Amino acid sequence: MEKFCKYLLFTPVVCGVMLFVNTAAFAGETSSTSEINQPQVLANPDKKAENVAPVQITGQVTSVSQFSDVQPTDWAFQALQSLVERYGCIAGYPNSTYRGNRALTRYEFAAGLNACLDRVNELIATATGDLVNKQDLATLQKLREDFSAELTTLRGRVDSVETHTAELEANRFSTTTKLNGEVVIAIASVVSGDTVNGQKVNQNAVLANRVRLNLDTSFTGEDLLRTRLQATNLDPFSQTATFTPEGDFRFAGGNNNNQVVIDALLYQFPLGKKTGVTLEANAGAIDDFTNTVNPYLDGDGGTGALSHFGTRNPIYYLVNGTGIGIKHEFSDNLELSLGYLANDAASPQPGSGLFNGAYGAMAQLTVKPSNQITLGLTYINAYKNTFFANGSGGSNNANDNILQNASTNSYGIEASFQPSSKFVIGGWAGLTKARVLSVGDAEIWNYAVTLAFPDLGKKGNIAGIVVGMEPKVTSVSSSLSNAGINKDPDTSYHIEGFYQYKLSDNISITPGVIWLTAPDHNNDNDDIVIGTVRTTFTF
Repeated sequence: MEKFCKYLLFTPVVCGVMLFVNTAAFAGETSSTSEINQPQVLANPDKKAENVAPVQITGQVTSVSQFSDVQPTDWAFQALQSLVERYGCIAGYPNSTYRGNRALTRYEFAAGLNACLDRVNELIATATGDLVNKQDLATLQKLREDFSAELTTLRGRVDSVETHTAELEANRFSTTTKLNGEVVIAIASVVSGDTVNGQKVNQNAVLANRVRLNLDTSFTGEDLLRTRLQATNLDPFSQTATFTPEGDFRFAGGNNNNQVVIDALLYQFPLGKKTGVTLEANAGAIDDFTNTVNPYLDGDGGTGALSHFGTRNPIYYLVNGTGIGIKHEFSDNLELSLGYLANDAASPQPGSGLFNGAYGAMAQLTVKPSNQITLGLTYINAYKNTFFANGSGGSNNANDNILQNASTNSYGIEASFQPSSKFVIGGWAGLTKARVLSVGDAEIWNYAVTLAFPDLGKKGNIAGIVVGMEPKVTSVSSSLSNAGINKDPDTSYHIEGFYQYKLSDNISITPGVIWLTAPDHNNDNDDIVIGTVRTTFTF
C-alpha cells in the first residue's frame, strides 16, 4: 500500500483518502454519536463500575501541523497537506494525533473514498469546483469504478445499521440507564454436627435464592448512579441452623420472603482526575470505595468465596450504612481510601441519625509495589456497630450483646501476591480493641490465609481455599470479666473450599464446603460441616 501511494503521490486525493481512512473508518469502532456514553457494566454487578467514554474523532482540521505525530519528513506529508488545504476531508483524534500507520480493510478504504467524493461534490456544488483539477477527477472516477462493489455493499450495511439503530432507539429502556442483574440459587445444608451452645443443630437441606437487579445510570459518562433492587429468602444459618455466626453464607441476605426492596443506593462521581467520591444513601459497604485486597474471592457472595469470613477481612464489616467514601490515587501504585458510614442515618431519634448513633469510619492505604503484589493497611473506628450479629465472625454468644455496644478501634493488614496468572496467595490479620463504656476493655483477633487458582481446568473457572480464625476474644480487662464478659476459652478454625465452574459467560456453578472446628471458639461444641452448591446467573 505504501509503495502504491508513493507511486500516486502526485495525486494527493488518492493518498489522502488512504490516510483519511485511518481516522474515518475508526468511527466504525466507536459508539454511535446518538448513544449516550455509559459507564462500563461488569459481568459481576458488585464489582466497581469503571467509567469509560467511547473514543471519538475530532472535526475537520485546517492545518496538517495540528497533528503531533505527522512530520514534514513523512513520505505522505505532501499528500496529506494538499488534502487538508485543498479539499478539507481530513480529521484526527481528540489528542491531536492522526495515526497514519494504522492498517485498513478494503471496506474502510471504500468508506474513506466515499467521504472524500462527497467533499469534492460539495466543492463543485458550491461553485468552488476550480479547486478540483481534471486529473484528480479522473483518478477519483477510476477509483469509484474499481471499488463500486465495496461501495454498494457498504451502503447496504449502513442502511441496515441505520434501520436497526432506529428500532433500538424506539424501544430502548432509557437513554441514560443500563439494567444488569445477578441471581444466586443455592442448595445448602449442615451435613455434620449435632449441638452448638446447647442447641441441636438443624441439618435440613434448603433451597435459597438472592436476586439483584442493578439500574446503573450515568449522566455525564463519568459518573454512576446505582439503584439496586433485591429479594432474598434465606436467613443466616446462625439464626436457624448452626447457632453461631461463624460460617454464615455471604449470599444469605435475610429472609424477606422474596419481597423486592431497595438495597444498595449510591452515586459515584470523579473529583478531578485522581479522586473519586461515593455517596452512599442506603446499604453502603466498604468495598464500594476501597480495595479489599482479596482478588477472585471477594465476589460479595455471588462469586468467589461462600462465607462472610472468606469474602474479606471481618473488620471491614464495621463500616456499613449511609455516608460518604473517597478514594484518591496518588499514582498507579498508591491510593488512599477514606469513609464514614452511619448505621441508622434516617432516624431522628436520640442516639441515632447521621452523627449521633452507630457508625464506622475508616482509612486505608493501598500499596502496589509491583503488578503482582498488593498491600492494604487499614484503620477503622466504630461505635455501637454490629461486629458479630452481621455474620462477620463470632465470639461466644454470651459476649455478643455487650460487645455490640462498644467503641472499637480496629487495625488490619491485607496482602495479595500473584506469582503467576494461575495462582494467587493472600490473607489478612485484624485486631479490634473494644471498650465497653464504664465497664472495661477487650481485644479481638482474626486472621486468614487464602489461595486462589484462576482458570483452573478452564478459562473463567476459579478454585479457592480459605483457612483462618474468625474473630476471637483473646483478652479482657478484669473489670470486664467481673461484668460477665470472658475471653474465648478455645480456638475455632474456619476451613473453606470451593470450585467455581463456568458453564457459560452468564452461568457458573460452585460446589463448596465450610468446616468449622470448635465453633464459637469452644471445644464443647461439635465440629460443623456445611455444604452448598451455588448457581449464579448474570445478565
